[in-house]
Amino acid sequence: MHQGAGPSEQALSIADPDTGLDAQEAARRLAAGLGNTVDADTSRSVWNIVRANVFTLFNGIVGACFLVLLLVGRWQDALFGLAAFANAIIGTVQEFRAKVALDRLALLNAPRARVRREGREVEIAPAEVVLGDMLVLRAGDQIAADAVLERSVALQVDESMLTGESDAVDKRPGDEVLSGSIVVGGEGDARVDKVGADSYANRFQSEAKRFSMVRSELRTGIDRVLRWVSWGIGPIGLLVLNAQVMVAGGWSVIFSEGRWEQAVVNTIASLTAMIPLGLVLMTSIAFAVGAAKLAGKQVLVNELPAVEGLARVDVICLDKTGTLTEGEITFDAAHPLPDGPGGWEDALAWYGAAPDANATARCLREPYPNAPDTAPTARIGFSSARKWSAVSLAGDTWVLGAPEMVFPEEATDAASVLGALVTGLASRGLRTLVLAQAPVELDDQDVTEERLPTPLRPVAVVTFRERVRADAAQTLSYFHAQGVGVRIISGDNPRTVAAIARDVGLDVAEGYDARTLPDEQEALAEILETHTVFGRVTPEQKKAMVLALQSRGHTVAMTGDGVNDALAIKSADMGIAMNSGAAATKAVARLVLLDGRFSHLPDVVAEGRQVIANIERVSMLFLTKTAYATALAILFGTLVLSFPFLPRQLSITDGLTIGIPAFFLALMPNARRYIPGFLPRSLAFALPSGLIVALTLTGYALVARSIGVGEDQLRTGSTIILAVVGIWILSILSRPLNRFKVIVIGVMFLALITLFTVPLSIEFFQLVDPGREGAYALTLFVIGAIGAIEIVRVFHVRFVRASLARSQGAKGSGAVSRERK
Repeated sequence: MHQGAGPSEQALSIADPDTGLDAQEAARRLAAGLGNTVDADTSRSVWNIVRANVFTLFNGIVGACFLVLLLVGRWQDALFGLAAFANAIIGTVQEFRAKVALDRLALLNAPRARVRREGREVEIAPAEVVLGDMLVLRAGDQIAADAVLERSVALQVDESMLTGESDAVDKRPGDEVLSGSIVVGGEGDARVDKVGADSYANRFQSEAKRFSMVRSELRTGIDRVLRWVSWGIGPIGLLVLNAQVMVAGGWSVIFSEGRWEQAVVNTIASLTAMIPLGLVLMTSIAFAVGAAKLAGKQVLVNELPAVEGLARVDVICLDKTGTLTEGEITFDAAHPLPDGPGGWEDALAWYGAAPDANATARCLREPYPNAPDTAPTARIGFSSARKWSAVSLAGDTWVLGAPEMVFPEEATDAASVLGALVTGLASRGLRTLVLAQAPVELDDQDVTEERLPTPLRPVAVVTFRERVRADAAQTLSYFHAQGVGVRIISGDNPRTVAAIARDVGLDVAEGYDARTLPDEQEALAEILETHTVFGRVTPEQKKAMVLALQSRGHTVAMTGDGVNDALAIKSADMGIAMNSGAAATKAVARLVLLDGRFSHLPDVVAEGRQVIANIERVSMLFLTKTAYATALAILFGTLVLSFPFLPRQLSITDGLTIGIPAFFLALMPNARRYIPGFLPRSLAFALPSGLIVALTLTGYALVARSIGVGEDQLRTGSTIILAVVGIWILSILSRPLNRFKVIVIGVMFLALITLFTVPLSIEFFQLVDPGREGAYALTLFVIGAIGAIEIVRVFHVRFVRASLARSQGAKGSGAVSRERK
C-alpha cells in the first residue's frame, strides 16, 4: 500500500479500466500527495559543501594568520594564504560537480506516460501519474510507475535494467510491471499501485543518491597528517609565541615599546610552515591533470580522486550484459538433423521476417534473407513462459522454440540424436533453439489452447551467441597479469555466463547459481574467494557480494550498465559505468567509459599508478618540511630563541625546493605498481630528515649567536642552509635521475642563486651578507646535514624494500591459500 499524504489506497475509488480516472479525481489525488513525484534530494547541499571545504580548522588558522599579517601591514609575508584559497576552491568545485551529477540522476527517462482518462488515451508527464491511474502500455514504452496488469495481449517486458535478466518476460493479467522496465512487445492496460518513492525504480534511486566521495588513500593519508598537525599547532603556537615575546623583552614591555609585531610575525612563520598546504594542492592538481588526460581517451572521471582508485583495485567485478558483451545476440549456426525434411531454411526466413519478430528471431534475417511469400494459415505467437512459437505454411506447421520445452524428454537425453546435439552445443554456452516440423496445419483448438501440433519431429538446431566485446579478452588478460582478481556476476543463466567467461579467456568450468548463495556475509565472502563466475544474481546480491569482498580486505571495482548494477557500483571502491548504460549507473559511477571500450581501463590504471607513485615522492618533500617546521618550532620555543625566518623567506625554500619542482615531479611518467602504505613509507624518510634539518638550523643559530652574528645575518644564513639542504633533499628524492629531472633541479638551483644576488629580490626578502664567520659555520652545518640525510636515505631504501617484500609475500600467501581451497 502506498504510504503518503492523503487517503490510503483502500479508500480510493477504483476506476473502470475502459474509462480510467476523470480529470477531477486525478487532480484530487495529485493534490493529496498520491502523484508519481519523489523528493530525492539526498545529496549534500551547496552550503554543506562550501562549509566542509572553506570553514575548516586549517583554513581558519591560515585565514587568521593571513588576516593578522595584512592588518599589521606585512602583506609580503602573507603569500601563503593563496595556497589555502586554491585548496578551498578546488575542493568545493570537485564536490559540487559530484553533487550536480547525483542531482541529475533520473531512472525514468521516458518523457511522457500514456494513461486512460475519461475514456480517452492521453500523454502526460510521468510525475503527473497518480495512484489508481490506468497505464496504457505499447511496445517501446518505458513504464512510469509500478502497476498491476488488468489485461494484456502478448505483452513482453524487458526488465534487464532492473533485474539483470536479459530475456524478456511474459506478462499476464494479475502480474506486476515495474517502473523503469521497457515494453518490447504486445500491449496491455495496467493499474498503478505504487508511485513516487514507493516505486521499484525510485527505491534504487534514493539509495544510489546518498552522497559519498570516493575513498582515496592519498587523501586519507594527507588528512591524517593534517589532523596530527592540528592537535599540536595550538600548544606549539603558544610555546613559540611565548619564546618570541621573551626574546623581544617580555610580556610587560612588548606592547608599550611596540615590539609585539615582530613576535607575532615570527610566530605566524613557524605555524604556517608546519601546515603542508602545498601537498593538498599538488595532489588536487595531479588528480585534475590525470582526469584531463583520461578525458582525452574517452574516460570521464566523475570525482578527481578516482584517478588513483583503479590502481589500488585488487578485485574487479564485471556484469556480463553490456560490459563483457555488447548486450546483443547474434546468429551462430544451423545444425540440421539427419533425414530431416526440406524447406526448413524457408521456415527460418519467415520467422526472421515476421513483423512481430523478437530480438532472437530478427537475428535470422541476415543468414536467411529470402522469406517465402506464402501467408500463414494459422500461428501461435512466441511466449517466454512456454518458450516456443508455431506457424502453419503450405500445409505444414513449423515450431521454433527451446529444445527442452518442445521435446522435454528427447532434448535432455544425451543418448538421443537431438539430446546429444543440444547438450553438446549448450555446454559451449550457445543459446539453442530447435526447429521442428509437423505435416499438419494448426487448427482453431491448437491456437486457442496454445498446444503443440502432433506428430512433431526435430529438423534442425539453431544456435546463437552473445556478441563479446572485442577488447574484453585483452583487458582481462592485462588485469590477470597485474594480479587483479576477476569476478563475473550476472542475472543470466550460470552456464551462459560461464561460456562467455571462457570466450574472454577465463579458465572456468561452470558458473555458480546465485540462488543458492548464503545471506551471511562471512560465508558469502568464502564462496567469492573460491569461485569466479556467478549467474542468476539479483541487484541486492550484487551489492552484498561487493561488501563481502571488501570485508576480506579487498579493494573492489564494479562495472555495469544497468539500473540493477547501480547499488553495487555505488558500494564498490571504484564504480565503472558504460556510457550506453542507465543514467543512474553513470551518475553514481566514479568513471564512465564514454565509448564503452574496456581497452581504456589499462590507461586508467597507468594514470592512477603515476599519480600514486609521484605523490608519494612529492609527499616526502612536503612532509619533511612539516617535520622540520614542527621540530624547529618546539626547539626554538623551548630554548627561547628568536625564530630564524621571516614568512617571506620561507616562501623561497617552499617554492624553489618543494612547490615548483613538486609540480613537475607529480606529473612525470611513473609505472610503478601500487603498494599499500604510502604514508608510513613517506614518514620513514620525512621524520628523520626533518629532525636533521631542525637540529642543523638550531645548531647554526646557537653557534651564530655565540660568535656575534646579527639577527638579519642569522636569518639569511638559515635561509641559505634551508635552501641548499632542500635542493639536496629534492635531488635525493628524484633519484634515479634523468635528463628532465636534472633540468628541473638545475633550474631551481639557478633560481635560488638569482634570488640571493639580484638587488630587488635581496631587498624584498631582506637578505644580507651572513659574514665570514657565519659563512664558515653555515657551510659546516650544510655538509653535516647532507651527510646525515644521505645515511637516512640508505636506511629508508632498505625499509621500503622490506615493506614491499612483506606486502608481496602477503599477497603470494593469500593467493596460495586460495588455490589450496
